[in-house]
Amino acid sequence: MSAEILVETRDVVKRFGRTQAVSGISMEIPRGIVVGLVGPNGSGKSTLLKLLAGVLRPDAGTVVVNGHPVGLKTKAWVSYQPETDYLYDWMTVQQVLDFTADLVPDWRWERADELVEFLNLERGTKVRHLSKGMRARLKLAVTLSRDADLFLLDEPLSGIDPPSRLRIIKSLIGGYEAGKHTIILSTHEVAETEGIFERVIFLDKGQIKVDANAEELRSQYGRSIQGLFEEVYQ
Repeated sequence: MSAEILVETRDVVKRFGRTQAVSGISMEIPRGIVVGLVGPNGSGKSTLLKLLAGVLRPDAGTVVVNGHPVGLKTKAWVSYQPETDYLYDWMTVQQVLDFTADLVPDWRWERADELVEFLNLERGTKVRHLSKGMRARLKLAVTLSRDADLFLLDEPLSGIDPPSRLRIIKSLIGGYEAGKHTIILSTHEVAETEGIFERVIFLDKGQIKVDANAEELRSQYGRSIQGLFEEVYQ
């Protein structure tokens, strides 16, 4: 029995002026896997995630989540963490959590409480007093506290010091349910995240260069995904 397709794109194009950020991308992603979306800066990773999240609309082609064209309805099934900082400086950590919980019906307080403790977040601290790394942790806690079908994470390790990254990666998989949740993680920190990837998509200049099972890639080429990354983008 084939896996249920959660995400489907067909010939998707997105332009910004004369720049074509996404160039005819077609892909199918089943429910219940972790996908690494890798590539250097400017390869189209963030734009593709925004298209899946419904933040941007394609100039051509179709984007479908859970069998529906991306729009207001699909946003209820998608938890998106952008790379940009969207947090309100005047809020405390607890107020950020409360504010988000009021906005989304699938909020899980038990999961939020676990993440706050695991990520060493102080509930009474104002966002303006958090370091860049702690703000990144808070964004991750907010994103992962939902019971969404699809989690879109854009460079979740950005700004986080190397010793803390393993803790962040563990938080990613702590609430992940294989067969239920799909995670698409955009990153160029491949060496630290490739262990959780089941599938890897290499983007370059808005196009897919490689799309394959992570373990099969390692077996076929006899090297890590990081090694392949360095070779593809050398």
